[in-house]
Amino acid sequence: MGTLNLTPVSTADYRREAEKKLPRFLFDYLDGGSYLERTLTANCVDFEALQLKQRVLFDVSKVSPASSLFGYDLAIPAAMAPIGMAGMLAQRAELQAKRAADTVGIPFTLSTVSICSLEEVAKVSEKKFWFQLYMLKDRGPVIEMLQRAKAVGVDTLIFTVDLAVLGARYRDIRNGLSGGTRYWGKLRSSMLSYMAHPSWAWQVGIKGKPHTFGNLEAYVPNASTPTDFQAWIAQQVDPSVTWKDIEWLRKQWDGNLIIKGILSPEDAVAAVNNGADGISVSNHGGRQLDGVSSAITMLPRVLDVVGNRCEVLVDSGVRSGADVLKARALGAKAVLIGRPWAYAVAARGETGIVNLLNTFKNEMQVAMALTGVTHVDEIDERIFDRG
Repeated sequence: MGTLNLTPVSTADYRREAEKKLPRFLFDYLDGGSYLERTLTANCVDFEALQLKQRVLFDVSKVSPASSLFGYDLAIPAAMAPIGMAGMLAQRAELQAKRAADTVGIPFTLSTVSICSLEEVAKVSEKKFWFQLYMLKDRGPVIEMLQRAKAVGVDTLIFTVDLAVLGARYRDIRNGLSGGTRYWGKLRSSMLSYMAHPSWAWQVGIKGKPHTFGNLEAYVPNASTPTDFQAWIAQQVDPSVTWKDIEWLRKQWDGNLIIKGILSPEDAVAAVNNGADGISVSNHGGRQLDGVSSAITMLPRVLDVVGNRCEVLVDSGVRSGADVLKARALGAKAVLIGRPWAYAVAARGETGIVNLLNTFKNEMQVAMALTGVTHVDEIDERIFDRG
């Protein structure tokens, strides 16, 4: 008897399907964390530990998870987080993700190290999207990318600050994706992996070209593979960046500025003092320093010190609409959804993202109704069962 072809619904479903469809090294790149992956695990476990309190006999005939942020109307209080090299997970994945975000009604964020460029993504539709930036040693490309982002209508910048040095991701080292090994097209094991995944090899490996970092092509003219660009990025990561550089960035960028990678009250205050319009409480999805606090447990401590001085988001560990509700109840204005949309695009492309995000929306609506709230502004810690 053959295996039933089940329809994926949850993040876990899409993760399983992505694992089957992707070459091993790409799935591990997407799925893995740093060192022993304790923080990667804690990010999800700590969300799960927050118990909801079911309530009854409230009028929940009209429940809306809609929200707003920086003038954007959101179908749910969420945006799609930047995913580096997403275009290696599915054919021109960033374009598929932008179309999906437009369909569902939340912002899409393009990574600095995306396969598709700012200009290519902007052609998808007239709807605005966000851009994520790393600070590079060479400030010339930084300034030019900011100018290019403005030119295509980007008004919200996510600046990632928790990459002063690259965390060691043991899965990537084992697979040869990092640690100095030139993986792409060089190792016999990679060719075997491609052969074991013919659909990916054709749809992405062949039809998904060029496999360059579209936003960086002008600055790395001799690069032709993701490995070449990764090597350049590794050299460009600037460990000398301080809050003075955030002051400089604030002068270069007059749009909304979200500082991503805040994991302490002290840094949250510094971000606000240096001109951030928003911060995202984050540990980079457990991909940088293993053993640090989960983002959701740090969120209340950050809110205690910044209050309403800026918009506070959270990412790392969001896997369901119930998680979005929990984050909102703890005080986050919105969440950034990362790995879930990446699993979905790898598994089922644009349709997968749309379906998964709609699942998030439906899950949030049900959780709101069964905890007795009808609008996001009513969501607070009363929805939790504290025992």
